[in-house]
Amino acid sequence: MFVRDPCGIVCIIVTYMAVFYADYVVVRWIVLHTMQDSLWCPFHIIAFNTVVLLLMMAHLKAVCSDPGIVPLPQSRMDFSDIHVSGGSDDHESDEKDDWTVCTRCETYRPPRAHHCRICKRCIRRMDHHCPWINNCVGERNQKYFIQFLVYVGALAIYAIILVITSWLYDCPQCNNDIAVKQNRILHCVILVLESALFGMFVVAILVDQFQAILGDETAVERVQGIQQRYHNKNTPRTFTLLSQVCGKSHPILWLLPCHNPPRYSFRKDAYLIDHEV
Repeated sequence: MFVRDPCGIVCIIVTYMAVFYADYVVVRWIVLHTMQDSLWCPFHIIAFNTVVLLLMMAHLKAVCSDPGIVPLPQSRMDFSDIHVSGGSDDHESDEKDDWTVCTRCETYRPPRAHHCRICKRCIRRMDHHCPWINNCVGERNQKYFIQFLVYVGALAIYAIILVITSWLYDCPQCNNDIAVKQNRILHCVILVLESALFGMFVVAILVDQFQAILGDETAVERVQGIQQRYHNKNTPRTFTLLSQVCGKSHPILWLLPCHNPPRYSFRKDAYLIDHEV
């Protein structure tokens, strides 16, 4: 779902500029300059660009996928009593199934759904709105968001390793041309700084995401302090919690950015539209 948010659009542009620059430096200034006569040259070019391709696929999936938008009713509902009473966006319904009323969307929403002020819609199991994907992270695209973080981290580590190992190889062009050597050093320094910055950033977010998944809570629930409300008496096993996000496929396939709806994904649009208090 593409959102017309200037901050999100800028972040997407910065993301792709950083990825393309890293690919350019690795191929042009590292691999081709130091490993041109070695079998490691085609290996690293193919391997690095494979990670880049997977990163872009996961990112596009996270950007364009429906994060779990709660559908709007076909006809306008009357929530005037809630507006008059000064009800909040998280107004409680009297139902025992923990459905709530969103006074902004003016519709009912299922448990663990929250309103995003940027997307201007309620999102199922909303974790947060991420400007780097210009979309909410919800039940239907959290898997792709985590894949994107994993591939960014892998690309950052791979780039730093290539920079370090490249200095173990001789660079004939650098020995013959001081300008080439200076440009190579400059690009390598920028690449290391970029990789370290983005690498540490995504590791921190990854840790937060896995803590949220294994703790069976979203960032919104953690901030609002409503975690216990949705918890069962028996906490699901770790594999069950992970499969709820990553899907029913084999764990090896969890890193592939292909369509695989998570286990808890379900759409009862008719029930959402016809739900009555």
